[in-house]
Order: sequence, then C-alpha cells, then structure tokens
Amino acid sequence: MGISRETKIRNKEGLHFRPIMQLVDLSSRFSATVQLHVEEREASSRSPMELLMLVATQGTPVRLEADGDDAEPALDAIIRLIENGFDET
Repeated sequence: MGISRETKIRNKEGLHFRPIMQLVDLSSRFSATVQLHVEEREASSRSPMELLMLVATQGTPVRLEADGDDAEPALDAIIRLIENGFDET
C-alpha cells in the first residue's frame, strides 16, 4: 500500500536541472517508486525529463506518492530535500 504527502517547492528558481538531478540521485538510493504530482502533471522521481515537465516554480504545491518496502524513508528524504530548498541560497 502506498503513502502520500504534500509539500511546496521552496527554492527561488524552482525545479531546474540541478535540483532535479539531486532528486533523481536521492531517489535512486531507494527501491520504492516515487511519483510527484503538480496539478494534472505526474513525474517519476527517477526521470529528469518528466520532472522538468512538471514546471514547478517556487511556491508550487507538490503531492508525492511512494510505494514499496522503503516508501516511508524515501518520502522522508525527498520531502527533506525539497523543504530545505535543495540547499540553494
């Protein structure tokens, strides 16, 4: 059974290439599948092109869904990365 959580994109530049690659790298450390949803758009956390197509700017609400044995730690880590603004200043 999957779990879901919601957050907002916090970094000033939104989901551009560098934070997308951080997210892809982090996601690859888990076996769980994680999907991000922005409005009607959906992307795998392991697909840079799909993530780019979310067009998620600062303040954009994002719903994350994870399924798999390590779904909860995967979501915890990804939410932490997003809420820390991908360590951008």
